[in-house]
Amino acid sequence: MSLERPVYRVGREAGIAALGLRTGDRVLDVGCGTGLNLPLLRAAVGPSGAVVGLDASSAMLRQAHVRIRRHRWTNVTTVLGDAAETPPTIGEPFDALLFTYTLSVMDRWRQAWSRSLALVRPGGRIAVVDLGLPTGRWRLLAPLAWLACQAGGADPYRRPWQALTRTTADGSHEVFRAGHVHVAAGSSPCG
Repeated sequence: MSLERPVYRVGREAGIAALGLRTGDRVLDVGCGTGLNLPLLRAAVGPSGAVVGLDASSAMLRQAHVRIRRHRWTNVTTVLGDAAETPPTIGEPFDALLFTYTLSVMDRWRQAWSRSLALVRPGGRIAVVDLGLPTGRWRLLAPLAWLACQAGGADPYRRPWQALTRTTADGSHEVFRAGHVHVAAGSSPCG
């Protein structure tokens, strides 16, 4: 049973909204997986924008390609590659960079973070959506959240959103689902 709609979709939507995308923008979805972000990103940038999904799993990208073909999106592409070793086929700087539930599953997440930052134009927007354990009165749900993280290979103790809030002057941080879903956003520190 997927928990996408009842639990994780809220973070995905909040992260994309925090990017403040406009028609014609170019956005890189790091760790795009099966392409769950692609329809939302495509809607935000319109037909004149560009969406590039980067993922290290060819199996996941096959599913993303099904979405792209089904909708006949000509401005949505994917690149097979490890974000810690950004492929040269990525192209010119992006207006926005999105990590959705990815940094907590990557072995070399700090390298992926650093390499990806270099792909955003000065002042471009960055959003990190990831997982933690419930807090406060919701701590009782922490074992269930921990199991969900383990099932997906995520480290709920990593807190990758802090990398963004530490490196951006205008960083924001929102918490959803009792502290299980975190969304941080800010402008490129290169700007």
